[in-house]
Amino acid sequence: MSLSKGKKNGTAVSISMASQITGVEVHTLRYWEREFAGYLDPIRTDGGQRRYRAEDIQVVLELKRLLRDEMFSIAGARKHLAQRFNARRAA
Repeated sequence: MSLSKGKKNGTAVSISMASQITGVEVHTLRYWEREFAGYLDPIRTDGGQRRYRAEDIQVVLELKRLLRDEMFSIAGARKHLAQRFNARRAA
């Protein structure tokens, strides 16, 4: 697994590696980034390439579970993430 140093936070992987790790297609990762802005925000290189940190991978895996396994709608998954992130901030 090739890791590159993320500017803001530890190690990060390319979108293609994130796709391999999570089993989610690259085009779906890009779509989810738009749909779940604020929850899924991979860092960008100076050249504009996405780099997924460990926390981004965890969000992708949670989205995969919600949308594909539990059959949540996009709106339902967004609401679930909002509750989860709000609970984290309150803790």
